[in-house]
Amino acid sequence: MSVDDVEFRRRIRSDVPHSARVWNAWLGGKDNYPVDRELADAVSAAYPQMVDIARASRAFQARAIRHLASLGIRQFLDVGTGLPVANSTHEVAQGIAPDARIVYVDNDPIVLAHAHALLTSAPEGHTEYVEADLSDTDTVVDEAAKTLDLSEPVAVLLLSTLGHLTPADGIDVVQRYMARMPSGSYLVLCDTVKTPQTLAAQEAYDSGENPPYLVREPEEITGCAEGLEIIEPGFLSIALWRPEEADPVLVDQWGLVARKP
Repeated sequence: MSVDDVEFRRRIRSDVPHSARVWNAWLGGKDNYPVDRELADAVSAAYPQMVDIARASRAFQARAIRHLASLGIRQFLDVGTGLPVANSTHEVAQGIAPDARIVYVDNDPIVLAHAHALLTSAPEGHTEYVEADLSDTDTVVDEAAKTLDLSEPVAVLLLSTLGHLTPADGIDVVQRYMARMPSGSYLVLCDTVKTPQTLAAQEAYDSGENPPYLVREPEEITGCAEGLEIIEPGFLSIALWRPEEADPVLVDQWGLVARKP
């Protein structure tokens, strides 16, 4: 085994749950370890809606990307992308606009190991992966600018990600991203709102060595979009954001899409 292999395995920490792998377990993926599935099951036991939230988040992401692509957006910055799953950002965007350019951002070594699945771009477009912490906004944007043209609008996606930060830090981070984006760019954002049930899920998740994931008051999500124009249908349960089914299952994750004037 090479030194690089040893270092990679040390960073993976299969003995400690990781948010990207736990999320993958909720989505029914296979890129997780027993310790991740144990935590996923514990959270689901405390809050049975958790699997619905994970699926609703992915569906909201796809609907928002399709809508923005239909408006002419051709550049997407997906921050905190997680492990590759069906209908990843580039698949959805390039399904409508093959020339779309996508930059994925994450700092999980197991996501990096699977990044090749995120880089299968249509020939007309381009995808790239940046390994960086979501809080290091200048590094992320500077690296993304090697692929994206920051003189043209960009859609910034932060989906089920900000709970790794305090609410105040989350607002600050999102506003720093959007400050670097040109006029006509969009923010696509969702996260879990605070209820007695989601607080129980937060408590169940906050166990062992894994970092906590903090649920939000509604204004701690909308505060991220200060100075932006929230487009229709507004800030609401993500299941109700331009739904494609007649009777969507409501979830305690709320989101918005907002335009930078």
